[in-house]
Amino acid sequence: MTVQTVQDVWALLQGHAGETFYTPKGLPFCYQIRGGELFVDRRSKSITISTVANALVRIQEREAAGELITGPKKIGCYGASYLYPVFLQLGIIHLPPDGQLNFYSL
Repeated sequence: MTVQTVQDVWALLQGHAGETFYTPKGLPFCYQIRGGELFVDRRSKSITISTVANALVRIQEREAAGELITGPKKIGCYGASYLYPVFLQLGIIHLPPDGQLNFYSL
């Protein structure tokens, strides 16, 4: 992953609000951003910008240690099942070289 600031990622997320993404289980969802909160249409609670910042730190730490981010459990934060597919589709994280995904890997 190219190191990105939370402000850069948040701006990217804002630009894709309202688009359809799919959870690891294949369920469609979209999100809206209001202020510092990301509201997923499948949840009543929001994902805050600070949660996104924490997710980015975890991703960067794991990738620096040579780990691939192969699923939401690798992110390990609230809302990871929504952040993972969004981050993947927006190029914030990348598929493993062999193209195989395991959404539930530890």
